[in-house]
Amino acid sequence: MTDDYGFGTRCVHAGQEEPDPATGARAPPIYQTSSYVFEDADTAADRYALEDDGNVYSRFDNPTVRMLENRIASLENAVDAVATGSGMAALDAGTFVLAANGDNIVTASSIYGGTHSYYSNTASRRGVETRFVDTLDPNAYADAIDEDTAYVHFETIGNPSLVVPPMEEIAEVAHDHGVPVFVDNTFGTPALCNPLDHGVDLLWESTTKWIHGSGTTVGGVLVDGGSFPWAEYPEKFPELGGENEAFGKNFSEAFGDRAFSVAARQRALRSLGDGQKPFDAWATLQGAETLSLRMERHCENAMAVAQHLDDHPEVAWVTYPGLESHETHDLAQQYLSGGFGGIVTFGLEAGYDAGRRFCEETDLAQFLANIGDAKTLVIHPASTTHAQLSEAEQRASGVTPDLLRFSVGIEDPADIIADIDEAIERVT
Repeated sequence: MTDDYGFGTRCVHAGQEEPDPATGARAPPIYQTSSYVFEDADTAADRYALEDDGNVYSRFDNPTVRMLENRIASLENAVDAVATGSGMAALDAGTFVLAANGDNIVTASSIYGGTHSYYSNTASRRGVETRFVDTLDPNAYADAIDEDTAYVHFETIGNPSLVVPPMEEIAEVAHDHGVPVFVDNTFGTPALCNPLDHGVDLLWESTTKWIHGSGTTVGGVLVDGGSFPWAEYPEKFPELGGENEAFGKNFSEAFGDRAFSVAARQRALRSLGDGQKPFDAWATLQGAETLSLRMERHCENAMAVAQHLDDHPEVAWVTYPGLESHETHDLAQQYLSGGFGGIVTFGLEAGYDAGRRFCEETDLAQFLANIGDAKTLVIHPASTTHAQLSEAEQRASGVTPDLLRFSVGIEDPADIIADIDEAIERVT
């Protein structure tokens, strides 16, 4: 499907433009198979040598999964995408390709606790250092970058600080140093933000969240913008710009602007087993069909909740990029289109203990570790998602002891607000 169609149309059709050629089925088939028959010995050899794009083994290539990858690539204005078993698997696969022992990663401080822990406790075991910097200050990134920096990282909307970074300024700083920009667009979603249009080179996302949208299927995706000149840095990125030792092939020369996505598939998924399963991809394809519609509702409801909390006497503070009082409201207006996201964070005047009890007292909002569900969800990050961080690290990530992360669903807004008010009344 050409990208001339509008976003909502591509949500429904991209990745499967024609009916299934074998059966005429219009819905995406589930190719629940481990492997694929080779026509002859030459075909088999060519596929293993990456001279033929045909399927080999479903650990790293599968037709159902490929439909999802093509859909997300279209929605993100990308050249290619690689689906993974989770969002964290996507981050790990991208890091595996880009960073080696002795390298460093420069990342915003305002990031998801699991990502922070990955950098601090997992990447570090591979000899990769992480440097956490002020999320909103391009100069802080510039000061931290050196010749061993593998990539610069931030989130389009910080989790759970909800700050929106100055993407183009950060990208310019990174590119001036010959460093790619690798961004988590989970909170932004392609419905609201296309970071590749603002200087970003690569994306990773948890498709578990809004892209799927129903809280039933875990998945992730790597997205390749095809913009970074890997061939100019063969020593820095040998997997991409030099001769790849595993295949005896220069991926930049062989695959052009798809070099990163092919390397992620053939080096990370193939070696680490991080690929998405056919059934999960099929389920996510169904969810993606309504992404445009759902994000409208999520954003409308989130704005209503934020405005209500902003006037509530028992609420000490509220953060939402759509509020004019938000510190990055102007940046949110610049980079987000069609809404300001489905997350609202706030703190109660009664503090930490009241916040934890609030999660126990809601009826409609579910107390669980997810976001982006059709259902409204709530959690207390300081004692859960960011509990592995020290208090100083939590505060640097935008997590205060009283912060409540509220993932606003698509229920009737009056019911969501009533549930909030009743829970606040019970704990204050």
